[in-house]
Amino acid sequence: MSTTIDKKSMHRVVIVGAGPAGVRAAQTLVAAGIAPIVIDEAPRAGGQIYRQPPADAGFARSKRLLYGMEAGKADAVHSTMAGLLSKLDYRPDTLVWGCGAAQLDTLHAGRQRTVPYSHLLIATGATDRVLPFPGWTLPGVYTLGAAQIALKSQGCSIGRRVVLAGTGPLLYLVAYQYAKAGAQVEAVLDTNPFSRQFAATPRLLRQPSTFAKGLYYVGWLMAHGVRIERGVTLVRATGDQAVQAMTYRSDEQELTIPCDAVGFGYGLRSETQLADLAGCRFRFDPLNRAWLPERDSAGRSSVPGVYLAGDGAGIAGADAAELAGRRAALAMLEDLGHRVENADVQAQAAKLDRQLANIAKFRIGLEQAFAPPADCASNWPDDMTVCRCEEIDAGTLRRCVRAGEASEINRLKALTRVGMGRCQGRMCGAAAAELLSAETSKPISEVGRLRAQAPIKPVPLSMAMMDETSEADQLAAIPEHARDD
Repeated sequence: MSTTIDKKSMHRVVIVGAGPAGVRAAQTLVAAGIAPIVIDEAPRAGGQIYRQPPADAGFARSKRLLYGMEAGKADAVHSTMAGLLSKLDYRPDTLVWGCGAAQLDTLHAGRQRTVPYSHLLIATGATDRVLPFPGWTLPGVYTLGAAQIALKSQGCSIGRRVVLAGTGPLLYLVAYQYAKAGAQVEAVLDTNPFSRQFAATPRLLRQPSTFAKGLYYVGWLMAHGVRIERGVTLVRATGDQAVQAMTYRSDEQELTIPCDAVGFGYGLRSETQLADLAGCRFRFDPLNRAWLPERDSAGRSSVPGVYLAGDGAGIAGADAAELAGRRAALAMLEDLGHRVENADVQAQAAKLDRQLANIAKFRIGLEQAFAPPADCASNWPDDMTVCRCEEIDAGTLRRCVRAGEASEINRLKALTRVGMGRCQGRMCGAAAAELLSAETSKPISEVGRLRAQAPIKPVPLSMAMMDETSEADQLAAIPEHARDD
């Protein structure tokens, strides 16, 4: 791909996130002669799905063991990023905690740095959708994503006898990864019935290879004696000092499984806080049951110069993230006014659009098969913690709503502090919205969305007392190949 390059903008093209979307976007931009800044919170590229162990982890495990059938894709993403390191400004271990006025606020090694941008690609990925149950705050209860991080980054299981619960493709993937790694998986508890998953088969067959992988995971687990229960309701986790058992309901019967760890989650939720701070317009997406930043088919947001790709803009999976990263980078090149001489770029963009549209139809099937439990909030006991950061229980939220003091999520936040803690609503926001919806009899789309505030993730108090890195220091940190002439 040959282009005419405006070198004044080279160091101002910024990508946040070095998962599949961010890496493929960076690859596309570098091929066009642009050296973007790539900022990543993790120490190594790959994102959550292809998370790498730290370089000094002290243990060695093959990619086949870490990623299973996705080992080839993981290696391709890792190898691509490794080959790009000399051609861009890569900043790992760097938290982006704020955004505004065409600049990012970042934190690395305890030092604050402001990073200006002219064009920004947000590829921040996703986190677990958390819907609580009694006992979910006990030591030994983790999200499925945290369980996966422990395995990939630390080479360990979250426990010796593990119960994995909730719903979604990640549930079966984590169970497979844990069992393959030698962990004792006591049970997989899926809150969706098999009939629902079977009914989604026609749509799931739009991605036959992905569908086949899911069937393989389930078949492998069953063949190796892992107990799989479908259509269950999670009742409670119990234990004295830490979790010792998981109780669930199946066919009106309560059953208890002894364990020393529980991993749970109800699919994934897009990390949208940075897009919110960047000023992107949002819309409610019924498929994801969440508010998502608006974007066109190429990844352009409602804010000129801001682009969105990957699960941070809507859950679609790693394959779609790679495609969306490339597509957003092509849109950015077009908007930068680069004269692209390669005649088939438009054909590439059209092909990416078709592939993404096909995956979107497949996603409809996945959400049909693995929907979060309906009206779960009505069954939450008053003394169950909803917001663990601020220690707010369901009863506190109900009393506020029933007194007529709050019918919108940000009003509920202001009056109760739900969502004001360290997680800024990432863990409790979905649960608070579900409870508010149940109490007001409003659809989840009508109770509002939690507005993001900086810092979007915890930062040390000492940062406020430190001088911001100077512009001269910032420019000195940019590799020579990325500086202005």
